[in-house]
Amino acid sequence: MNDILILTIIVLIYLLLVFYVGYVAWRRTKSADDYMVAGRETHPFIMALSYGATFISTAAIVGFGGVAGVYGLGLLWLPFMNILVGIFIAFVFFGKRTRKIGHNLGALTFPEFLSRRYNSKFIQYFSGAVIFLGMPLYASVVLIGMARFVETTINIDYNIALVVMAIIVAFYVIFGGIRGVMYTDAVQGSIMFVGVIILMGAIYWLTGGLIEGNQALTNLVNLVPAKATAAATTTGFTGWTSIPTLGSPFWWTLVSTLILGVGIGALSQPQLAVRFMTVKSNRELNRAVLIGGIFIFVLTVGAYVVGALSNVYFFDTMGILAIQVAGGNADKIIPTFISSAMPLWFAYLFMITLLSAAMSTLSAQFHVQGTALGLDVYGTLKKKISKSSVFVARVGITIAVIIAVILGFLLPTNIIAVGTAIWFSITAAAFLTIYTFACFWKRSTREGVISGLVIGTIISVFWLVFEYKKSAEALGICKALTGKAVLVTTAPWPTVDSIIIALPLAFIITIVVSLITKPPNKELLDKCFSGVK
Repeated sequence: MNDILILTIIVLIYLLLVFYVGYVAWRRTKSADDYMVAGRETHPFIMALSYGATFISTAAIVGFGGVAGVYGLGLLWLPFMNILVGIFIAFVFFGKRTRKIGHNLGALTFPEFLSRRYNSKFIQYFSGAVIFLGMPLYASVVLIGMARFVETTINIDYNIALVVMAIIVAFYVIFGGIRGVMYTDAVQGSIMFVGVIILMGAIYWLTGGLIEGNQALTNLVNLVPAKATAAATTTGFTGWTSIPTLGSPFWWTLVSTLILGVGIGALSQPQLAVRFMTVKSNRELNRAVLIGGIFIFVLTVGAYVVGALSNVYFFDTMGILAIQVAGGNADKIIPTFISSAMPLWFAYLFMITLLSAAMSTLSAQFHVQGTALGLDVYGTLKKKISKSSVFVARVGITIAVIIAVILGFLLPTNIIAVGTAIWFSITAAAFLTIYTFACFWKRSTREGVISGLVIGTIISVFWLVFEYKKSAEALGICKALTGKAVLVTTAPWPTVDSIIIALPLAFIITIVVSLITKPPNKELLDKCFSGVK
């Protein structure tokens, strides 16, 4: 059968399935409650798969899988953090309180949850603005991941792939709301799960098996070309199955940006937190923990193992490393491995896996950006939620899609994992303090959390623009203003992620200001924590 015909049939079946599920969601979306939080009656299986599929995108599979081809299996500490923090702590501790407090306050979005908890419109304005202005970076790198795979695997122009992908996702998010997002997430998550299992089995088969493949990867450090070995010595690289030298540039990037930044930052993701408000009881959250944990484990471990072991495959077949085969662009390591090592039919099927990963995450990102504009900004100004709020949310989604596409054209190479980590760091600095205290510290005050929210955000953005080398160089603002890539060039500061600086300061400032300001209103606290255990 003609290759183009096979590809066409696979894509059409997939798109028909997605659009049908989106249509069902649209038919069941009757109110603002349905559009924002799915009527608070989502099944735990759908909620868990939606949470996991939103969490794991092409940024994880293509971006972080490619990074594993550079940093090695030390990146497997990130799945440990994802499951411990992003699933267990998020569901068992944060999720239950978010669901109950959100229900008590009638909150429909993450910024509204924070706003009503502290009776502050400013919190809702500011949080909504951070989401609407900052999340396009994250959305764009997810789009880039899919477009790069299509470009490398089936030779479709990158720019065309970028635009078509954005249009498809925008269609069912605009009309289906959160129901459309979560229903399609469940379908896409199932496809992702199967696709990554097959790919991980294939890489071990191609490299001689589980033990042989990992041993070959360990031995490879002694076979790296002399030029690369010299560079590795100065950066702290010690091999693909070991952690970089403590305190080295490689160590700081791996630990502070990739492991801590993304691992801890998962707790403060607005598009994930809102999922907790879509179920009707804690029982659904308890049931979702196991499903979500297994899903995250398979998807992340599978992608990172494939990225790291691709070095063995490429060295055995071409005598060079994965990053060299990919032309120095880590974002192309996974697509290049699949196009080189796997049959064409699998490349087509895995394209559907990545399409699912990208669409599931993008749909949640676009939805939360749209509701940030429609509800958290416009709805707050109007002082009520109405049909016009939903209309503005849909307009916001459209604007978010356009911004993400434009950034997809402008952003440099090797940006997928870095862009993801930057967004996670910003949200951790901005939201994790206020979110944690909103759920667990009744003594926290409006003045205290606003101080932490604003200062954490400002410090994080400043650090990313002027000090963290990877983001500062990509943006070029520091270079234009000062003539230097970063303000402080002394190690390790250019490789220290903003989360290490901004998050502790936000916590300290919030605590200090809360303790020196008037305690919060008891009636509001009673309303918030009624029934919370």
